[in-house]
Amino acid sequence: MRYKVIIMYFFSLVNIHAQNSGAEWPLFRGKADLTGKSESELPSSPSLIWSFPTGERTKSSPVISAGTIYFGNEKGRVIAVGTDGKIKWRFEAGSPVDAAPLIFGEKVIFGSNDGVLYAIDRISGRLLWSYVTDNQIAGSANVWTTGNKSGIIVGSYDYFLHCVDPESGKLLWKVETENYINGTPSISDGKIVFGGCDGIIRIVEPLTGRETDTIDIGVYIAASPALSSGLAYFGDYNGTRYCLNLNAGKLLWKIPSKEESGAILGIPAIGSSTVVLGSEDKFIYCFDQKDGKLRWKYRTNGRVISSAVITDKKVLATGMDGYVYILGLTDGKKIWSFNTGSPVSSSPAVVKGRIYILTEDGRLLAFGDKKNNN
Repeated sequence: MRYKVIIMYFFSLVNIHAQNSGAEWPLFRGKADLTGKSESELPSSPSLIWSFPTGERTKSSPVISAGTIYFGNEKGRVIAVGTDGKIKWRFEAGSPVDAAPLIFGEKVIFGSNDGVLYAIDRISGRLLWSYVTDNQIAGSANVWTTGNKSGIIVGSYDYFLHCVDPESGKLLWKVETENYINGTPSISDGKIVFGGCDGIIRIVEPLTGRETDTIDIGVYIAASPALSSGLAYFGDYNGTRYCLNLNAGKLLWKIPSKEESGAILGIPAIGSSTVVLGSEDKFIYCFDQKDGKLRWKYRTNGRVISSAVITDKKVLATGMDGYVYILGLTDGKKIWSFNTGSPVSSSPAVVKGRIYILTEDGRLLAFGDKKNNN
C-alpha cells in the first residue's frame, strides 16, 4: 500500500504542470499534456480588441503568464507584450525563434534555429543562461517537476531529446533517436512522450531519462501526441490518425488516410469524448475518442497546420487561409469567423475568454467580448 501511495504521489507531482485553471497559458497548448483544452469558455461573437504589429514574420505561438504575452519571430526576437497591447521588452536571440516559449517560474525558456536553448528573466528580458545543442530546435520546450526537482525537456535536429536543469541550464540527461525531433514533448502521469522523423513514439521516465518503451509507427511524426487518461492521440505525415494505449504500448485504433488527405502537422485537441485536429487537406476533423469514428468535418479555404483549442462547447482553430474559426463542438457548425488578412500557422492561446492569435506577417491580435475586454 505504501508503495502505491508513493507512486501516485510521484505521478501527481510530475503532472502538476498539466493543470490549467484558465487564468494562464504558460506553454504551447496550454498544458504539459498538450491537449489544448481551455477551462475558459469562448465568447460566441468575439470582437477585435487590439492589434500589435511587429512587422516581422512569425510562426511562433503566443503564451501568457501574469498578464504578459510572449512570442518569438523569424528575426530572432522574443517579445513581451502586456494584455493591454503595449510592448514591455524585446530579447535578441540572433536566430529565428519558430516555437512558442515556455514560462516556468520567473523564466522564459525557448529554443532557436541555431540550436540554442535560452532562459531569460520574464520581467526584464535579461539573459539568465543558455544551453547549446548540435542542431536546430524547432519545437517548444516542456517541463516536469517531482518533489524539489525539475527538468526542461526539448527536442533538437541533432537526434536527441535534451533535459536540462532549469536553474543552471546544465544537462541532466539526453535520449538519442534516429532522426530529427520536430515537435514538443508531451508529459502526463509520470511519462514523457514524443515522436519524430524516425517514425517512432518514445516513452521516457522523467527523472532518469530512461526509455521505457518505443512504438514504431513507420511514418514521419511532425508533431507530438496529446495525452489523456493514459492514451496518446496523434497524426502522421501521411494523414493517418492514431490512438495509442501508453501502458500497453499498443494502438487502440488507426484511421488510415485517404489518397486526397494531407499531412497532419498539428497536435490534436482533446475534449471529454472527442478528438479535434486539422489537416493539410483543408479540413478540421472531429473524431470519437473510443473508436476514432468521424463525428464531423469542416472545410476551410486553406491548409490547417496549426493546433486547435477546445472548450466544453466550442472549437477554436486557425488556418493558412487567414481565418480564425469558432465551431460548435457537437456539430462542427461555424459560429464565428474572422479574416486576419494573413496566413496563420501558429496555434491560439486562450485566457479568461480572451483569444490571442499571431499572424504570419507578425501581428499579435487580441479578441474578446466587448462587454468585458479588460
